[in-house]
Amino acid sequence: MNKSLNKKFIISSLFLVYILVGSFLSITTGITSDEYHEQKNWLVNLSAIKEFIYTGKYESFLDYWDRYHGVAFQLISQPIQFLIKDFVANINNVTDYGGLLISKHFVVFLTFAVSGVFFYLILLKITKDENISLLSTSIYLLYPYLFGHAHFNPKDIPFLSFWLITTYLSLKIFENLYNENNVGIRNLILFSLITAFLISIRVVGTLIFIQFFISLLIFLEKKKISFYSFLKKNYKNICVFGFTFFIFLIILNPIFWHNPIEILNSIKWMGKYPQNIGTLTNGSLLYSLNLPSNYYFIWLFFKLPILILIGYCLFPLVESKIFKDDIVTIYYGTITISVPTIIVLFILKDVAVYDELRHLLFIFPLIFITSFTNIFYFFKKKIIFPLLSLVIIFFISENIKLNPYQYSWLNSFAKFKNIEKNFEIDYWGVNNKNISKKIINYVEENKIEKSIDIYSDIYIKEFLIPYDFNGYMGNYSQVDGAKQKPFIAHKTHRNVRRSDPKDCELIWRETLNYTFYKKNISVSSIWLCN
Repeated sequence: MNKSLNKKFIISSLFLVYILVGSFLSITTGITSDEYHEQKNWLVNLSAIKEFIYTGKYESFLDYWDRYHGVAFQLISQPIQFLIKDFVANINNVTDYGGLLISKHFVVFLTFAVSGVFFYLILLKITKDENISLLSTSIYLLYPYLFGHAHFNPKDIPFLSFWLITTYLSLKIFENLYNENNVGIRNLILFSLITAFLISIRVVGTLIFIQFFISLLIFLEKKKISFYSFLKKNYKNICVFGFTFFIFLIILNPIFWHNPIEILNSIKWMGKYPQNIGTLTNGSLLYSLNLPSNYYFIWLFFKLPILILIGYCLFPLVESKIFKDDIVTIYYGTITISVPTIIVLFILKDVAVYDELRHLLFIFPLIFITSFTNIFYFFKKKIIFPLLSLVIIFFISENIKLNPYQYSWLNSFAKFKNIEKNFEIDYWGVNNKNISKKIINYVEENKIEKSIDIYSDIYIKEFLIPYDFNGYMGNYSQVDGAKQKPFIAHKTHRNVRRSDPKDCELIWRETLNYTFYKKNISVSSIWLCN
């Protein structure tokens, strides 16, 4: 008993340390490219809610370009943001508005940390091994690509987290049905709420019903019953779920209030989101509205840890061992079949995807679960423990070395290439906080007037205004049309389209270096143009 209590205390303490360190890193990370837009969407939706309550309609909202952009996560984040925004603004020395935006990072990271609990519960159900599940969950939570995104990504990380939570709740229901236990009205209502919430973060969450259907097919096959028999026995549960789900979905999406048919319009609009962004992919600039099918597999190949890629390929060697247990089959089969199904649907429907695989981050935990399961059933425990422990140590080292650019992490296969010329680096622009410090120091050391114009991004001003910078602050794309000199230009190295400013002196080059890769990689640069 004492050993068990000590183990739980150690695990809880380590998890708390993880939350504290990750939370601090999140609220000291730069302001990223989506955060202004996310805040604007919330304010527009909030205004529409007020207008609808008072007048019964919201005509201006119906004309808003991004009206289908789900804002459910804001219901959680906004109250917390307002509670901690002053503290966050003070420790970062940013404007009040900058503090409000950065405050969301804390909620995003905390949501990701919670997803780790459900990752563990699912893997434990499959492997029935607590130690392997804990080590695997640690790798998931420390994986630099996701850990980095969890410091700021206001859309994809919450969506990933709630997809995992919804997955666990659905599988738990099928497990209860298999064991012929009472599901319970409260469980069904909770399940319907979380499912509706998922879809209200991003409407692509409707794909979760395909995952539910996969679970159902496996359940029917294992129970040896027909679909009709299932409906006849569970029609009350289905009606409770269907009714409450629809109510929650409408409530959580203000755009649906005037006409529920908007659900279909939302799916259509977001599937072909009209923003044709180019993503540097293995040396080619590929645009979101015209992606080749190999786009997904290129990024999965270079972004997933090599251990996970190897584990995933072990499936043919272990599937006979895994599918002996019916409950394990429901859990593992659902997750393993869902991943390729979703990827194929994205390819067939030619869904608009950009910025690597940010719109498919939600399948990464599923891939990890499949891979760790395969590794568990293939290798002996004497090999697995040191192997997973080494990966944990490596990931901790990578996160320390790359901070705050962990999300740009690439596996060692990418290091055989010229990374800077073949892949995106800091496409979210989190470098603006570090760069603002360099600009402040350079201007003060060289006694330059703080009224100097600065061409950077729209977020850097939140870091400069508290230091009395009051000149024009425009986008880097406006450099060629600059009206007065001298000015400072901050170039973020998103992809090959951006060239250096003409007739300017390099002040600073922000770089990072990946493990096992000799060349320093440029993240951004600052120039003085006279």
